Amino acid sequence: MRLGAGLLALALLGGCAEVTLPDPVRLPRDSVEGAGDPTRAAVSRAAYVFADPARLAGQPAAMARAIADMEFLAAALPFDPRYQQRDPLLPWQLAQGRAEWRAALGIPAGQPAQPVIDGLYAMARTPGAAPPASLPPEVAARLAAMPPLPETSRAAAAAQRAEFEAQFPVRRFRW
Repeated sequence: MRLGAGLLALALLGGCAEVTLPDPVRLPRDSVEGAGDPTRAAVSRAAYVFADPARLAGQPAAMARAIADMEFLAAALPFDPRYQQRDPLLPWQLAQGRAEWRAALGIPAGQPAQPVIDGLYAMARTPGAAPPASLPPEVAARLAAMPPLPETSRAAAAAQRAEFEAQFPVRRFRW
């Protein structure tokens, strides 16, 4: 009996090896003006920007804020209970977008999200300043001339759909 319980416990612990832990992230206090939800604000801003990213061409500070919002969403939404069940592909789409914008900016894939968010917000607050140590030195020039980011645009649109469904649940009837 004890051997069976021990084997069951080992099997259960073995399944825990694949569990992904959340990367604890937060947006800076000045990311939302007034009394608002930072996650909803980030979803709205990112969806607006990446619906037509050409509107921010030549505006590295605004693009830094948009990418910081997406970095926050990629780290936070897969573990946010409001979004977990809305779109099962959302975490994958955010991961694809994150790989795309990090490659475009030269940010290493394994770097934690919080230093990236903080660094991009610092660049958004002080345009023209040198990037913080948490970001590559060429990030400012790359933000000014961002290439199209189709995966990021899709991820921002998917987050907006999930946010809309969280606010206005859609009833689905079985026929």
